[in-house]
Amino acid sequence: MNTVTATFRLPSIYLAYQAFKYCIYCLLLVNLVLFFQENTAALAHTFKGGVPLANLIEAYSDTIDTAAWVLLLLLFELETYVLNDKWLTRRVTTALFLVRGISYLFISYSLYGYLSRYFSVLNASPFSIADACTLVGTSFTQISTLNEYIPITLDDCAALNAAPLVQLDGTQIIGTQTDYGIIKNLAFIDVVNAATWLLIVVILEIDVYLQTRHAKAGLLIKLTNAIKVLCYVALLGCAIYWGMDGDFLDFWDAFLWLIAFVFIEMNLFEWQKEIDANRSKAAA
Repeated sequence: MNTVTATFRLPSIYLAYQAFKYCIYCLLLVNLVLFFQENTAALAHTFKGGVPLANLIEAYSDTIDTAAWVLLLLLFELETYVLNDKWLTRRVTTALFLVRGISYLFISYSLYGYLSRYFSVLNASPFSIADACTLVGTSFTQISTLNEYIPITLDDCAALNAAPLVQLDGTQIIGTQTDYGIIKNLAFIDVVNAATWLLIVVILEIDVYLQTRHAKAGLLIKLTNAIKVLCYVALLGCAIYWGMDGDFLDFWDAFLWLIAFVFIEMNLFEWQKEIDANRSKAAA
């Protein structure tokens, strides 16, 4: 049985731990809705004529990515904590893996979406206008942050006149070179973050595979743990960057996901302790 009772012996502490864990999971579901709203709002500026099917993943990359990750998280929670070992038959583990495989397809597809968006952001050209204030009330918008473009107002146009401007190709989105540099970096961080998380879940699959078969692989587990530590440090760096130059939702979401996967790691740790204890009893 995958439990944390060995660590949390007092029922009140155990219940508080579980309540906190599932509260984090629920907050991630809330973020899914918020990302959908954010992506939908950005479409009015990035895909004015509607979203072609081929560009759907680019338009809703955050939403699709988050939905796939929430499903994957819940499946890991099932296998590493909720389900008793005796229920993890070959048929059940195969079914869980197949469903996770669907999540991996969408996660990989989302990584492609982030890459597409990054290369799309790279396509920009210098923009010249005698007076940016003439754009007030037009369909032109200005860069606020990645996926957030706001109307040009009289309060903003003076700042636009005072700096070199850039226009995203194929859109009516303009911004200062400084703002453009920020969204370009944010788009790159999205790619790094998505690729790093993909590497982590591949390693988690190896860990789960070994533990469902009660395999002895001490050296391999140490190696995978070391790689995961480096990956989590990189993800923390992404979260910090979002906190400085991104919007609060990106930072908050990254923070919640780090906490969520700490719970999965603790599930694996306690599961391994139980396996070792059962092995010792069998050998006695």
